[in-house]
Amino acid sequence: MQATDLLSAAAPAIQWYPGHIAKAEKSLAASLEKVDLVIEVRDARIPLATGHPRLQRWIRGKQHLLVLNRVDMISPEARQAWTAWFRARDMVVWWCDAKAGAGVKQLQQAAIRAGDALNARRAGRGMKSRPVRALMLGFPNVGKSALINRLVRQKVVQSARRAGVTRSLRWVRLGQDLDLLDAPGVLPPRLDDQLAALRLALCDDIGQAAYDGEAVALAFVTLLAGLEPQVAAGVPGGLLEQRYGVPVPVLPASTTVPGSLPDASAWLAAAAARHTSGDTARMAQRLLDEFRKGVLGSIALELPPCP
Repeated sequence: MQATDLLSAAAPAIQWYPGHIAKAEKSLAASLEKVDLVIEVRDARIPLATGHPRLQRWIRGKQHLLVLNRVDMISPEARQAWTAWFRARDMVVWWCDAKAGAGVKQLQQAAIRAGDALNARRAGRGMKSRPVRALMLGFPNVGKSALINRLVRQKVVQSARRAGVTRSLRWVRLGQDLDLLDAPGVLPPRLDDQLAALRLALCDDIGQAAYDGEAVALAFVTLLAGLEPQVAAGVPGGLLEQRYGVPVPVLPASTTVPGSLPDASAWLAAAAARHTSGDTARMAQRLLDEFRKGVLGSIALELPPCP
């Protein structure tokens, strides 16, 4: 059994579908009738986990721009691998770092080009041109509001690095060419893929009420061990020992779990003894916070699946 297989079996149960998300989804149907373009925003660290299974049903033939935000938080090798993977599926990816503004101008130009094509069709039917209406859609905390603020060049919508900040739909005008609709983050009513749900928790793309931080931190230690051999993931050997001065012990091999797997519980207890006066919950939160802030480096929690 590999580390990722053990992780799938031991991942903590995670479910989260708060009332404001359920309410927003009911409003989406009416809003989608009014828009020409859907700008879907995903987290570059977990492009598949932040893809909504209902998206194609919602789009129904509308133009679609796929944005992978937080490109600064993954390695160039991971970016190249995902670009090739999406290209093989006839999908163009727009890479962005909404915090610094990288890639935002290119995304804006792509949206305006979509509007130009729309207005060309309208002119052919004798209709007046108008700004393109675009819906900004994605999971909670993937950076939709920060991206809108960058596009508008001022803080017009509330933005924070935690899930659930945007709770209602709001139109924002971007010049004479583009109207943006900022929507609350949307999630499937049920998270059936618990490994994907774990990745959402690790990236803070789901509410903290959905999971136990200590259990998620333990799973993270195991996940890092599985990613370490994959260069594009960006996990250097001995990362946790280098950062916290505590080596990760290895569980003894057994007939059911052969090979070397990390003893996450032993590492967390030792790290807590060294850094947080033995408080494993505080140590777990420190580990998660430092990953989310990029202190541990540029780490891609997902890489393209094998064909």
